[in-house]
Amino acid sequence: MPDFWRGCGYRLLSVRPDGRLELTDDFLRSYLLRPELAPVPESCDAELRLHERLLADPRLRVEPEGIAAIADADARENYAIWLRFRERLVTARSLEGAYVDLFRGSGVDVPPLFVAQLAQIVLRHILGEGADPLAARAAEMLFRPQKIAITADGAVMAADDETVERHAQGAGFGSLGELLASHRTPLRSVDLDVLSADNAAIYWERDERHDLSVSLNRGQPLQAALMRVLEAWIAHFLGIAVAIRGEREIDERQWTWHVGLDAEASGILNDLYNRQEVDDARLRSLLALFRLDFANPGDMRAELAGRPVWLAMAMDPNQRLRLKPQNLLLNLPLARTQ
Repeated sequence: MPDFWRGCGYRLLSVRPDGRLELTDDFLRSYLLRPELAPVPESCDAELRLHERLLADPRLRVEPEGIAAIADADARENYAIWLRFRERLVTARSLEGAYVDLFRGSGVDVPPLFVAQLAQIVLRHILGEGADPLAARAAEMLFRPQKIAITADGAVMAADDETVERHAQGAGFGSLGELLASHRTPLRSVDLDVLSADNAAIYWERDERHDLSVSLNRGQPLQAALMRVLEAWIAHFLGIAVAIRGEREIDERQWTWHVGLDAEASGILNDLYNRQEVDDARLRSLLALFRLDFANPGDMRAELAGRPVWLAMAMDPNQRLRLKPQNLLLNLPLARTQ
């Protein structure tokens, strides 16, 4: 298996003895080389000096007047955002800790791009060196929104949302964009690259192209891979073992706790639990239902021990699926504070 997701920066980090990811200067430097912070011909002397000093010492303390001296307003804003993000990384005990801390307190104060990159890096670490290609594609769903299409024969197809938009808006309007952006073409009539168990190895040739669609239907290997990824995500962050399996409906006699894997699913589950009316259109947006069981009931709150946790994911009105894996870290009924 070749290395994958090389562009995310995982190889620039160190792994601590406890298995957590440790920040390095080289990782911080990688941000300084991104287009948002790299100097351009128009950069002023103050910006050039600051950039050079940070490359030499990416943890250098930068006073407010150092940012104010930069002539370009966009550059000033970009440096301020990056320094705020850097502070979170430097003060956290690990990269995993920095990720979880983003969702605590007053809320996320960095761009979604940074949040997604941290999730991708941790997932790359979790998947390890013997990763399954279907698991890697499933993991993409945790940090890249998906465009959903439900075909006439009931296939629930997902493709990378950004890739679909690029195909749809570009001069080469491809079959992937046609199916998933306009929904006018049946699946079987187009030349669409669908990742399956039979051709899974092609993922390693295209791991950063994000141009492979997948079937999310119950019983399909991608859904099974997604469940295994979610189990590993929970185990890595929380240190507890869970088992997740697909379900067709919720056993209301055991419905004491649920977690939506995205905002849409959270709203639907909350309304159903509270016996609020949910119209057919919202119900049809549900893409999958899962049951999560703790391997050790003692890891749960005492009053809920032994009960399942119901999970669901749903597409929004624009047929987009935006998973929020942090929900599994913050909203499970744990016996102890993580």
